[in-house]
Amino acid sequence: MQLVDIGANLTHSAFRDDLDAVVEHARGAGVAEIVVTGTNVEESASAAAIAGRFGFHSTAGVHPHHARDCGPATIPALRDLAKHPRVVAIGECGLDFNRNYSPHPDQEKWFVAQAELGMELGKPLFLHSRDAFPRFSQIISSLKPKRAVAHCFTGSAEELRAYLDLGLYIGITGWICDERRGRHLLGLVREIPRDRLLLETDAPYLTPRDLHPQPRARRNEPAFLPHIARAVAKAVGRPVEDIAAETTRNARAFFGLDEPRPSSAAKRPLAA
Repeated sequence: MQLVDIGANLTHSAFRDDLDAVVEHARGAGVAEIVVTGTNVEESASAAAIAGRFGFHSTAGVHPHHARDCGPATIPALRDLAKHPRVVAIGECGLDFNRNYSPHPDQEKWFVAQAELGMELGKPLFLHSRDAFPRFSQIISSLKPKRAVAHCFTGSAEELRAYLDLGLYIGITGWICDERRGRHLLGLVREIPRDRLLLETDAPYLTPRDLHPQPRARRNEPAFLPHIARAVAKAVGRPVEDIAAETTRNARAFFGLDEPRPSSAAKRPLAA
């Protein structure tokens, strides 16, 4: 069994000192592919470099937290980054009305600009929405992208159904393992069509709370993706092997990823 982590922030400083070991740990756990998340122009360039170094893929975009820093050079820079052979999506872009690090008008302006860029280039969108429903849904409805994923979905039943009606794929993280905040996802994940479910860690964030022992400094890693896969499998009442196969197939189709080259890790079982 092999898995695809569709969102890991490997450019984060938490991985600065041991990225090689983190990648080896992930591969040993059965994570064959990681899509490295870009969160601003500089980090998107770093994400593409990391993807090239390890044979992974990446996104190029500006997170809504950084929307206030965007300007006339932003979209041309992302357009150039999108030419990199390892860049397979535009994002992480969207709306975050929780922390409000950028004014709402700035968030909306640059969300739309990035979405239009992705649609122009024929690349899928890697989307962020936090406490921004229904405005996020309204923007997506007006744009009508052909391929987009609601990254790190943690929302309500109403929100999920709206996103599914809009044709979005749904990314599930270790939030589903949080007995305090993520319990509702155990039921909602059953509503996600099998061909639109994707798995991700959002590392180094969102370490599964039921992972024992907890990692040092509670740093999440792509190697913990099998734990999330098992949580999803339990919630939907199906074998983890089926979840692994389906979500891997979905990720490769969504991002247009090449099949991985054979390796010894491919023969190893999903790690605990």
